[in-house]
Amino acid sequence: MAPLPISSIRIGKIDDVQELIKSKPNKVPERFIREANERGVLVSHKTHLHHHIPVVDLSKLSKPHTHDDFLFEILKLSQACEDWGFFQVINHGIEVGVVEDIEKVAKEFFEMPLEEKKKYPMEPGTVQGYGQAFIFSEDQKLDWCNMFALGVHPPSIRNPKLWPSTPARFSENLEGYSKEIRKLCKRLLKYIAISLDLKEERFEEMFGEAVQAVRMNYYPPCSRPDLVLGLSPHSDGSALTVLQQSKNSCVGLQILKDNTWVPVLPLPNALVINIGDTIEVLTNGKYKSVEHRAVTNRERERLTIVTFYAPNYEVKIEPMGELVDDETNPCKYRSYNHGDYSYHYVSNKLQGKKSLDFAKILN
Repeated sequence: MAPLPISSIRIGKIDDVQELIKSKPNKVPERFIREANERGVLVSHKTHLHHHIPVVDLSKLSKPHTHDDFLFEILKLSQACEDWGFFQVINHGIEVGVVEDIEKVAKEFFEMPLEEKKKYPMEPGTVQGYGQAFIFSEDQKLDWCNMFALGVHPPSIRNPKLWPSTPARFSENLEGYSKEIRKLCKRLLKYIAISLDLKEERFEEMFGEAVQAVRMNYYPPCSRPDLVLGLSPHSDGSALTVLQQSKNSCVGLQILKDNTWVPVLPLPNALVINIGDTIEVLTNGKYKSVEHRAVTNRERERLTIVTFYAPNYEVKIEPMGELVDDETNPCKYRSYNHGDYSYHYVSNKLQGKKSLDFAKILN
């Protein structure tokens, strides 16, 4: 999931945002204040486009009433992947209790005293543990967010020292939740393959023992949400990303659509799915990963649980032959080892879709 700690990295003092709002609720330290062109834009949720985010009903794919239902939903999925790179899934089959259980222990973890959370530190140059990821210099701007990230599968990517003993049932709930999300990702990739006129098991056969990681993000209220970002703009290096937002959280996710930041309002009991860089490469750009970010709220907190699902690190990634045509759609990305790209991704700060330059064929 991450390279080894890079001892030479100097990241300076990183304030814990939960502690900041306890001691100085109306102060935003300079290191969190963004340049004017980077700041979160306050939007009216009544007038913006979140109702246009595609919604895919998985019950119509797994148990369609008619073949037309299935084809219609596959078409919606295809259009969502091609036009948005984001969609929500409803009727996904994951029990409400499983979702509530992981939300409960995640919230309890972030509510623990700082000294307890610091037992699981995210070391510079890594992306597992508690803290802030993707920080590589002392003057780099910080996100208004606390993170707790863990490698889940295969077992070889886990760091057992970072799996907390408290809250009670944290590990048990995360294991159960992750198994359900893994099954969901396999189903989604099957339907995505069908939408591309590929054999439905194509991705699963290609991915080998897929890599799965989870990151829990806690965004406390901020007295000046217009000056900060909850999470810097980026695309994901995964194949698929699954986002779960806790109940009663404020809207925070924004995606870049037609050069406009569009807020995403999650539907009740829905999960937000986005296409990662890996699928963009495999489909030769037909399905694109999309830049997204998180903004904060003056009065309300936000908690999200994000799962990243990707091929095994040993897998060679390149555009699939069926989606390349030398005349009409020439190959846009080079062949590379997924482990090399993963290392590249986590070794650089979040900066839009810049990480994908690693794979692009430059004319």
